[in-house]
Amino acid sequence: MAKPILDDELWALIEPLLPPPKLRRTRYPGRKPLDNRAVLTGIPFILQTGLRWDLLPR
Repeated sequence: MAKPILDDELWALIEPLLPPPKLRRTRYPGRKPLDNRAVLTGIPFILQTGLRWDLLPR
């Protein structure tokens, strides 16, 4: 298995700094929020590999 880009120790430092998620509206809720850790892992992945955002695997 490959080495994770965002390890647990770093995530433990970053997670308390993130704002709490907003409540979703009931009438027009919009898209569901993404996992903060997955999003934050994607940013260094893109910067490290130079891959275009639209080619990023889900």
